Parts: sequence; C-alpha cells; structure tokens
Amino acid sequence: MRLFLVGAVLFLAASSIAKADDVGCVSTTFNLLSPNDKVCVSDFDDPKVPGVTCFISQARKGGWGQPLGLNEDPSNFSVACRQMGPITVDLSTLPEREEAFSEKTSIFFKATRIYRLPDQKHNTVVYLAVSSKIVNGSPENAISVVPIMPWPSK
Repeated sequence: MRLFLVGAVLFLAASSIAKADDVGCVSTTFNLLSPNDKVCVSDFDDPKVPGVTCFISQARKGGWGQPLGLNEDPSNFSVACRQMGPITVDLSTLPEREEAFSEKTSIFFKATRIYRLPDQKHNTVVYLAVSSKIVNGSPENAISVVPIMPWPSK
C-alpha cells in the first residue's frame, strides 16, 4: 500500500510539469558521417497558467551519441513565454517558485528546468530557465516575463 501511495504522489507531481512539443531544428554544423549539431525549438503550454505558451531553443550535440541518447547537450538555451489567450489564474494561489518544465539534456543527471515565479507586485509571471546538474550546475540562465493583460473578446 505504501509503495502505491509513493507511486501515486510521483505520478501526480510529474503530471503537473509541462511536456514540450518540437517545433523544428536548424543544423549548426556539418558532420559527414554522423548527425549534425543543431539548435531545436520546442513549445509547451504552462499547465498551471492557462493562456501562457513558452518557447525554448536548445543546443543539441550531434555525433553518434545523439541517436542513442548518450550525448550531454551544452547548457545553451533561450526561453520566450507569451500570453496566447485569457489568463484567469489568481497569482496569489500559485507557489512562490515552482518547476513548470524539465527536460533531460544528458543521460546522467543534467536537465534544463524552467521555473515559474509569480510577481504579484507587477501582475506578471516570470519564467526562469536554468541548467542543473547534480554535481556541478551551470550558471547559464535565461528569463522571460509575461505581463497578465486583459484578453480581447471576439
């Protein structure tokens, strides 16, 4: 029973983190006999703030490790979040800091994470992208700010 409860909690925690869809990739190097290095753009809708979509670009290392998932991608990324519809969430109900998105960038313990930081004073939601690694994290980061504006009705 205890194992079931732990599994249920982990499932619910994982389901509140957004999943990204690939928009497309652009090759940045040419490798004659293996996959090229590239920059890929993905998008995700914030599950806790309906009406916000974030776009993240990430460098992905090519070579033969890429198709096998063995590469450690560089900590180069950018994030842009925009209001794409009406936002009705009350900022005071959101946690002070919460992970909205996470994507593994190596087979061992490295990920790009995007945190949601509500700013009630300015009526905005700040999204902070960081690279995390258990042993030696990276100072690489990017932010995007979404002001909550009235959404025009049709």
